[in-house]
Amino acid sequence: MSRILDQRILLLVISFLTSLQSTKVLSEWKKCGDQECETAMSRVQATTDYLGPDCRFLNFKTGEEIIVYSKLSRKNENLWTGSKGKDFGYFPKDTVKVEEVLIVEEVEVLTKETDFLCLDGDEYVFE
Repeated sequence: MSRILDQRILLLVISFLTSLQSTKVLSEWKKCGDQECETAMSRVQATTDYLGPDCRFLNFKTGEEIIVYSKLSRKNENLWTGSKGKDFGYFPKDTVKVEEVLIVEEVEVLTKETDFLCLDGDEYVFE
């Protein structure tokens, strides 16, 4: 009986650590097309298939079009944020090529806790 309890506790700890990893702040700053990061910055095309590490990331296949809304800056400049249809999330900038620049002048703003929201099913997870 104690062995089953030990296994359940171990699974609970692993689940908790996985949850913490998926809500960590990726950067304190981001660049956007406006102060609210609501303006599309560019249109890009995937140059490779990409499967993100957790639900904050955008998954896509080679050739798919993505609209970019922000780019993390300072601490983690290699991640951009964009949408593909109804899906939205982070992806490495080196997995896409820019097809069209929509905003030339970028604005740097502080990130918010909600920028790192992980929507997994119907459950929101905050740091």
